[in-house]
Amino acid sequence: MTDQGVEWRISDTPVAYDAAVAVMEDRVAAIRAGTAPEMVWLLEHPPLYTAGTSADPAELTDPDRFPVHKTGRGGRYTYHGPGQRVGYVMLDLKRRGEDVRAFVCDLENWIIQALARFNVTGERRDGRVGIWVSRGAPGSKLYREDKIAAIGVRLRKWVTFHGMSLNIEPDLSHFDGIVPCGIAEHGVTSLVDLGITASTPEVDVVLRQTFEDVFGNPQG
Repeated sequence: MTDQGVEWRISDTPVAYDAAVAVMEDRVAAIRAGTAPEMVWLLEHPPLYTAGTSADPAELTDPDRFPVHKTGRGGRYTYHGPGQRVGYVMLDLKRRGEDVRAFVCDLENWIIQALARFNVTGERRDGRVGIWVSRGAPGSKLYREDKIAAIGVRLRKWVTFHGMSLNIEPDLSHFDGIVPCGIAEHGVTSLVDLGITASTPEVDVVLRQTFEDVFGNPQG
């Protein structure tokens, strides 16, 4: 078993989805074999839709708009594209308690803590996956809840892969070709949409700091 800490990989140019999945598959196998450390990979993809294991074809409302990739992660349809930071998280849950629910909760806490660094209040919602932002005064006609981050994970032999995506400055109209995560009654937002002008490198720094706050960096 390797005794290295978590490896961080940051890609500055868009990564093709199939290529990213291949890298994750290889790393998951190596982590399980004890020949490579855990890894977090921050990247972005070209514009595309992914279909999780619960995806309903009726929720792909514009199938010709962008390429559609079927994926083994949980969840429904999700958009990925420029201006969105994807965090692929490959951790060995045998070293971290073998608790999938706790892992997903930690992913949520990670995003919530990162958003807090930009003075954005991210929140969970019962029955809805991902992290949400309230807009307007509760009870007013203008009140709404928009999704700022999506979560979709997969495990193989207790090693996690896939992860989360955080909207920094994507083209929000690109979400129009799907019903994001199967939720039609709520919208989608981003840091820029909320008036936060944070660069991707700034977000990366915060994501690394808050990840270590939430997950730690176990050795051995």
